[in-house]
Amino acid sequence: MNISGTGIGRGVAVGNILRMAPALEVPSDQLRPSTIEFESASSDVRRVLQEVSADLQKRADQAQRSKESSDAAPILAALSQMATDPALGQSIDGALQGGKSPERAVYEGFDEFEDKLRALGGYMAERANDLHDVGQRAIALLTNSPMPGIPQSDTPFILLADDLSPADTAALDMNKTLGIITIQGSPTSHTAILARSRGIVAIVGAEQAADLASGSRVIVNAASGTITVDPSDEELQQAELHKQHAAHARLLRGKPGSTKDGRHIALLANVAKPEDADTALEYGAEGIGLFRTEFMFMASSTAPSVEDQTKAYAKLLGRFPGKKVVIRMLDAGADKPLDFLTPENEPNPALGLRGLRTLRTHRQILDDQLEALARADAQTDADLWVMAPMVADEHEAEYFVTLGKARGLKQVGVMAEVPSIALMAQEVAQVSDFVSIGTNDLTQYTLAADRTLASVGSYQTAWHPAVLRAIKLIADAGNSHGMPVGVCGEAAADPDLALALVGLGVNSLSMTPLALDDVRANLAGHTMQEAQDLANRALSGEFYPQARH
Repeated sequence: MNISGTGIGRGVAVGNILRMAPALEVPSDQLRPSTIEFESASSDVRRVLQEVSADLQKRADQAQRSKESSDAAPILAALSQMATDPALGQSIDGALQGGKSPERAVYEGFDEFEDKLRALGGYMAERANDLHDVGQRAIALLTNSPMPGIPQSDTPFILLADDLSPADTAALDMNKTLGIITIQGSPTSHTAILARSRGIVAIVGAEQAADLASGSRVIVNAASGTITVDPSDEELQQAELHKQHAAHARLLRGKPGSTKDGRHIALLANVAKPEDADTALEYGAEGIGLFRTEFMFMASSTAPSVEDQTKAYAKLLGRFPGKKVVIRMLDAGADKPLDFLTPENEPNPALGLRGLRTLRTHRQILDDQLEALARADAQTDADLWVMAPMVADEHEAEYFVTLGKARGLKQVGVMAEVPSIALMAQEVAQVSDFVSIGTNDLTQYTLAADRTLASVGSYQTAWHPAVLRAIKLIADAGNSHGMPVGVCGEAAADPDLALALVGLGVNSLSMTPLALDDVRANLAGHTMQEAQDLANRALSGEFYPQARH
């Protein structure tokens, strides 16, 4: 029997299923004993929430130091802050004053906030799932129940879960975890992104896997997006051949990205902090295609100084002498709120004040970041490129490019995440040095499909012809004006989609370092004409129904 889902990467894993423990039961809605005073109950809840917060922050610190799970660090840090949110505490106290038990009050307090986040939609809807995990941890401590999370096993396993919280994904024992199957989730969910960054074979959104029992033998084939239950000897042999193909891909590591007929396509890495340079270099990245600067801002209640920013940027640039390094300006808002920067209570943060819009509103932060980048560039020999996120048209592009050039920055460009920029691509190409396409947001905005919702997961793929046509508009404009166009979204990490993107005219691809081997090998096995043929078939919609299963 085969079960379909969305594969993350091209890996193959064979093993036995280990199911996540079921969620905790909803606490009984009964009044607490009269002998337990409000002050005592409130104190117990505060203590537990502080303990959960401290544990999540500890996990965040550990992830920050780990090259395998560094992408989880800012997510875990945000969860830690959620646990001690004052407004949440007030809601829980209200339930306690009404006579609820501590565990019921925690349940109701978290449930109220989860509903508010889901109502906002977009990125905030996924935060509801994250917040639910925090509440479950607090309830487990209050009731002396087993902590939700990854079950213990003495033998390697393939984990099956409804979905995984960031804390669970970051805590996976890579010596035991052969693969992941989630019943919910999408290719751009936190589970998928973290699994990809850690090199875990994964299939998400496999709804029919809900009936699989622990101990079931399966093949997880991320390349085909299939789960084979009780495989035959022949199917096991095929799985072994897939593993050998992955080993062959590693032999090309260190070589420049190139098609079979010699067309160079720069293969770059997405990183979240300077220390990630080690992994990028290990996997043969030709440079950095996306450096996310949020890590410095997320860890503080105030904006970092120009000096601190300069030090961090110079640390990264110093690892890539003579190589391209693309640094993205602060992308605050939506799923990355900052207390000192982003507005509260936006009806729909994903469509609100974020990216360049936020920076324009807080001009000092924009100026400080540009100043720090210019100083770091002067201290190092890397080929620095700087780009602004969430740019809508040529007017915003010209605004940012003018500011960057005034600081002496040589390559100043923009990210294409808003569909309007594709429609204005010819004009943008006349004012911007380069464009980098963020396919995660471009896909969700083009198709009006929240990338965090499994209910619209079938739309969350850049294989959709509307998304590919938007990319082609940008690539065509770039090529006609001599403006480089790259892709730094999750789509670049899909070897087949990466080949189609090259066929559309994209000049560079940037991805999580662990995806570089497979993408490099797939490019090397095809000519430019074959890439263009694949792109034309994709533009006609040939692969989209298949992607939707």
